[in-house]
Amino acid sequence: MADPSSYRPRPGEIPDSPGVYRFRDEHRRVIYVGKAKSLRQRLANYFQDLANLHPRTRTMVTTAASVEWTVVSTEVEALQLEYSWIKEYDPRFNVKYRDDKSYPYLAVTMNEEFPRVQVMRGHKKKGVRYFGPYGHAWAIRDTVDLLLRVFPVRTCSAGVFKNAARTGRPCLLGYIGKCSAPCVERISAEDHQELAEEFCDFMAGRTGTYLRRLERKMGEAAEDMEYERAARLRDDIGALKKAMEKSAVVLADATDADLIAVAEDELEAAVQIFHVRGGRVRGQRGWVTDKVEEITTGALVEHALQQLYGEESGDAVPKEVLVPALPDPVEPVQQWLTGRRGSGVSLRIPQRGDKKALMETVQRNAQQALVLHKTKRASDLTTRSRALEEIADALDLDSAPLRIECYDISHLQGDDVVASMVVFEDGLARKSEYRRFQIKGFRGQDDVRSMHEVITRRFRRYLAEKERTGEWADGEDGGVTTATTNGETPGHGTAPGHHATPGDAADDLAPTDGPALKDDDGRPKRFAYPPQLVVVDGGQPQVAAAQRALDELGIDDIAVCGLAKRLEEVWLPREDDPVVLPRTSEGLYLLQRVRDEAHRFAITYQRTKRAKRFRSSPLDEVPGLGETRKQALIKHFGSVKKLRSATIDQICEVPGIGRKTAETVAVALARATPAAPAVNTATGEIMDEDGAPETTADAPGEPVSAGTPDERRGQER
Repeated sequence: MADPSSYRPRPGEIPDSPGVYRFRDEHRRVIYVGKAKSLRQRLANYFQDLANLHPRTRTMVTTAASVEWTVVSTEVEALQLEYSWIKEYDPRFNVKYRDDKSYPYLAVTMNEEFPRVQVMRGHKKKGVRYFGPYGHAWAIRDTVDLLLRVFPVRTCSAGVFKNAARTGRPCLLGYIGKCSAPCVERISAEDHQELAEEFCDFMAGRTGTYLRRLERKMGEAAEDMEYERAARLRDDIGALKKAMEKSAVVLADATDADLIAVAEDELEAAVQIFHVRGGRVRGQRGWVTDKVEEITTGALVEHALQQLYGEESGDAVPKEVLVPALPDPVEPVQQWLTGRRGSGVSLRIPQRGDKKALMETVQRNAQQALVLHKTKRASDLTTRSRALEEIADALDLDSAPLRIECYDISHLQGDDVVASMVVFEDGLARKSEYRRFQIKGFRGQDDVRSMHEVITRRFRRYLAEKERTGEWADGEDGGVTTATTNGETPGHGTAPGHHATPGDAADDLAPTDGPALKDDDGRPKRFAYPPQLVVVDGGQPQVAAAQRALDELGIDDIAVCGLAKRLEEVWLPREDDPVVLPRTSEGLYLLQRVRDEAHRFAITYQRTKRAKRFRSSPLDEVPGLGETRKQALIKHFGSVKKLRSATIDQICEVPGIGRKTAETVAVALARATPAAPAVNTATGEIMDEDGAPETTADAPGEPVSAGTPDERRGQER
């Protein structure tokens, strides 16, 4: 725990101007980003008597090890920069709203030649028109089904569209009149684009004009005694009105507005948003967040506005935003919203009438969402805290292990040996921190040696990062020795007193270990942050190997334990007897979850590598031989084995294979050494290299491992 006075800037150092500031922890990770009208006044609030600070703010300033700031010209620039840095650094102490679900949108892909109507989730794409969000995907499909009668826009996938174009036959929707069938050129691309525009206009709320136009056409058709056409138009009008009835009118003046309500207590806050377009509620969504600092309702609203409109522009930002409390100051936020929209945006608190009544409805939804969230999470928070405390007590740790890393080795009878690293923070899986390794130091099956290699590689990168960020001074504790081998960049060194060996740096730059290291800017890096506890899947030998790796690197502040599957015993280094946790222990349950997740992640990677190896063929090494001609060769000869025994003239008989290519194929197959035949232990048959029994190797196939599926699963580790 750091003392804020140790990194407090000197008097007069902080400018009295607008800007954005960042607090960093001892590992140079950005843990908090804030903005201020006056940096000097704002930062002074953090460096006062700790007893006067909010408990969460006190935790933040004692976790931090430094503070830095950037001066900007205006408060609007500060707002924009704060949003960008929060998105980039993901600081742990900032207010970050979490969607309570992945909301579906109705999307129209206007960026395609033939726009498609579909349900979409996740990040928004450029050139796609979005409507919603909706509470349920079925609500979108019901609406689209009604509208396709009037606006028969394409809804099929690219594969279905191409297949219909190839065969000249539209899908079922084309036959029943719910698709204009551009795939078979029943409608031109220009007319289909216009149809999609009309669909978007209707969804955007411009319904009155279109309905009046249809009613006029229906009357004209009746006057001309075109009764069938008039009946179709009558049914179209009915379908549109039925679709409109699904969203009731809530604001009579056809207002476009977003209403934001906040429900909060001392620890958490819930936000609910109603999207009103054309006076009708077109979508609803909700967020929840932990209050990691003392924060006002206006500040919560400001953060919600940043998240809601930070990636939006144009009409996606409505003319009017109604909120329960205004940010302080409100002018920069209003200017920022105006800049996002490109025209004026009104940000205000509703005082009377329909808008105030609707805001009360949104507020009730927010209050219910907070109650539901707390009901779901209360037991979870308590259980996780108890589990971490039990682990700390059982392993005699100084504090609860807030970051736990678990490692597992996986292979199939010594082949494709891989390892996994999973990370749990505060008792929850942090999947973005997961890493996987290929064992490269040796070949064969040796779990203990593999564990030693993986732990060494992971923590060598951690030490290299500490050295790179200047947490060590050169020459301390024996100095830092690094190896520069084969043109590698220095800096991937080892602990003080530990000399790197040739290949150390290159070894840890394996693509499977994760993305490359980045500059010292606070963003997440590969292995920059140490855990409080390392868990290995195994017993005494694996634990001893992990501890030996840490000892060789000079690391003595990270605890190690192992969880053996047989009796679920917890093994500690240099201890002859295991620690036995009660079967009902929450700490044991958490360790089991961590271990099982590491095993799942490792075996998934191992199976992926094995499947890729099984799908490989000597033909893959032939330059210029594409997939089509490879399939033609296999189809002609029946197997790689028969192809290997064919002459060049016989290979030339395959359509598309010339003599030069045939010679290249023959040479490649001659160089490739056939693998030893596998035996199916269930039938006793000897399998050829294509995975078929030698007596019936007439069709291509993939290699099959020895044993039945159940036996193979038992051989996997």
